[in-house]
Amino acid sequence: MALAPGAFARHRSAMRKRAAVFYSLILTATLLGLVVLAVLIVDVFRDGARWLDWDFITSFPSRFPARAGIKSAIFGTIWLMGFTALFAFPIGVGTAIYLEEYAPRHWLIQILQLNIANLAGVPSIVYGILGLTLFVRAMSLDRSILAGALTIALLVLPIIIIAAREAIKAVPNSLREGSYALGATRWQTIWHLVLPQALPGILTGTILALSRGIGETAPLLMIGALTFIAFTPASPLDPFTVLPIQIFNWTGRPQDEFRGLAAAGIIVLLGILLLMNTGAVLLRNKFQRRDEG
Repeated sequence: MALAPGAFARHRSAMRKRAAVFYSLILTATLLGLVVLAVLIVDVFRDGARWLDWDFITSFPSRFPARAGIKSAIFGTIWLMGFTALFAFPIGVGTAIYLEEYAPRHWLIQILQLNIANLAGVPSIVYGILGLTLFVRAMSLDRSILAGALTIALLVLPIIIIAAREAIKAVPNSLREGSYALGATRWQTIWHLVLPQALPGILTGTILALSRGIGETAPLLMIGALTFIAFTPASPLDPFTVLPIQIFNWTGRPQDEFRGLAAAGIIVLLGILLLMNTGAVLLRNKFQRRDEG
């Protein structure tokens, strides 16, 4: 039944008020989060800026704060994330291609997709237990970079799969149909049309997933990553430490100087995260310009 003109006007006015209240709540929550983040960053820079110098970057950890550095943790983080990307990216993208382009619409596939979505929310310590059981003990990889990279790859793999699926799903079906009409095979269509169009979203999702993995501590502690290393890794089977573990170690020391070192380590970790995200933005813009051109 149609509303009377006066009732319709009152209804629209009430809807506008609800929308304004909802917008105000969202804006307040966003501003509150930004303010808290800004306060934390300022506090970290205030405590760690005076410890951040070239000697701090190029020195190994030490029991003496004046000589302590973060070199081994930086190299361990680079090794770990490099192998994590090597394992997780092709498997994640390949799984997304299969689920979106090849998998039949079957209830087993739907259960698989649901489990992948659920795995993205599993606590990281569970992946640490899995990595300890499978990679460290069953595969006898010990406390090596390879064991840590495989564990973190399991952690970020569901995120990469979900992001890649959404990027592939966003490619218009008209491109696929036009390609098939010209005689291209399904794989030729995927390789030459779908993936180039979806690549910016896939790369962005991958970098965001790796950004989560680079800050994880619990799974690496579970598999036995060391908290003190005075050398840089030379192979994937070497023991290692990473920035979050080194920061965690320093925050547990009783001396106040180590808290300043931990803050400086946080600044280095934030810098690496910023470089990773900047790289994702540059790659995305590059592929978008190429597609538009």
